[in-house]
Amino acid sequence: MKSMSNFKFLQAFFGTLLLTLTFLFVERTSNPVQSSPIRNGVLIESLINPLLHIIYTHPTFLLSCIWCLFLSILYSYTSSPNPVFLLDFSCFKPNPNQKCSYKASELFVLRTNRFSEESQEFMRKIYLKSGLGDETYAPKFVFQSNPKADLESAFDEAQEGMFSSINSVLSKTNIDPSRIDCLIVTCGSFSPMPSLTSLIVNHFKLKSDVKTYNFSGMGCSSGVMSIDLAANVLKQSNKIGYALVVIIETINLNWYYGDSRPMLVTNCIFRVGCVAAMITNDPSCRRVAKMELVHSLRTHHGANDRAYKAAFQEEDDKGCTGFSLTKDLIPVAGMFLREHIKILGPRVLPLSQLGMYVYSVIRSTMTRGASKPIVPDFTKAFDHFCIHTGGKAVIEQVGRVLRLGEELTEPARMSLHRFGNTSSSLVFYELAYLEAKGRVKKGDRVWMLGFGTGFKVGSLVWKALLDFGNERDNPWSDCIDRYPLKPW
Repeated sequence: MKSMSNFKFLQAFFGTLLLTLTFLFVERTSNPVQSSPIRNGVLIESLINPLLHIIYTHPTFLLSCIWCLFLSILYSYTSSPNPVFLLDFSCFKPNPNQKCSYKASELFVLRTNRFSEESQEFMRKIYLKSGLGDETYAPKFVFQSNPKADLESAFDEAQEGMFSSINSVLSKTNIDPSRIDCLIVTCGSFSPMPSLTSLIVNHFKLKSDVKTYNFSGMGCSSGVMSIDLAANVLKQSNKIGYALVVIIETINLNWYYGDSRPMLVTNCIFRVGCVAAMITNDPSCRRVAKMELVHSLRTHHGANDRAYKAAFQEEDDKGCTGFSLTKDLIPVAGMFLREHIKILGPRVLPLSQLGMYVYSVIRSTMTRGASKPIVPDFTKAFDHFCIHTGGKAVIEQVGRVLRLGEELTEPARMSLHRFGNTSSSLVFYELAYLEAKGRVKKGDRVWMLGFGTGFKVGSLVWKALLDFGNERDNPWSDCIDRYPLKPW
């Protein structure tokens, strides 16, 4: 956004300057009284002397330049989009009795009596190498003596997560629900009627002209994309507004009871989580907001069949519906992350890194691919990384592609261990981890990176407006001293 604003400013400045010089040229050529290089027919004898001559002999030129600068600043100010700020956010922390240890998971599988011995052994192996710890949270039905996931339990999971996180963020920002102009809710696989946005409007009694958007089927990238949508709505608005973004995924109706291995993986890694974030375009909030959105980027690679089918909801050969995470998912994530950063890089990287990257591309072209283009050093552009923790293998793949060490992938690895894969909300649990550690300082840049079905990649680039400190409702407040874990 800032680079686009600068471009408009330069465009306006030089356009107005050219117009001013044109008027001066017409004025001098039509007035033969005063002697000047233009009147004598010498348009440009050198680059500097005529300009100095005009400045010293024609004060009008100086005044015109000042007027030109004023118009350019005015145009830049009135045409640039409003800045977008993250006032605050709140991550949902379920009841402690919903903690899902390895033992609790194993007992649940045995109680259901619906999995073959081979499937039980497969899930056991996936769980033990998944990177999840014993304090992630599962839905309530997992702990029932007669486990049953139905529509009522799905609503209960959604309401508990959404209402808790919304109440928290409203309290932290001191925003009355009646001031909310835009509501965005994203839940990939649970889309009831009336919608989840209607549920929130009804519960919090939002005003009748609130704009509502309900995302579904967008996968784990929808959290990043919903923030991007909120930012675009606010930037295009002519008035000050507030957007509430709620990011959740429900597990109740998505538990798989068949024996297809790609579908059984989801039973092992997905857990309960939700986040609510308050976004605004009010310039006066800069002094109290946590972060400013500097850049956002969404890329969609669904035209590629391999990418489109890398993560897919379908029925197995026995008619059981499940969500299949195929072996193509990891290579597809690496492949299209590279495509994504080709677009993002020029917007965020310093010139030194851009120069090295351009050189490597030219060299690769000249050697016909014998030497591969380098991946720029994104640590020169960002201070912190919040990478979507789709799983241990996804984190490792992103770390390899971006050449990030363990310290920079720590928030992702520790969030996966503590909360599991909460889908699109997990990047905010990572931000909460950095907050609890007190690592984010004023001026730091944070890169949020999400991946989703389809296959989609989304980026948010934030600039911290104040030093982050551990807050009372931070989901890490009771355990942050135990992290990071070594080895993971």
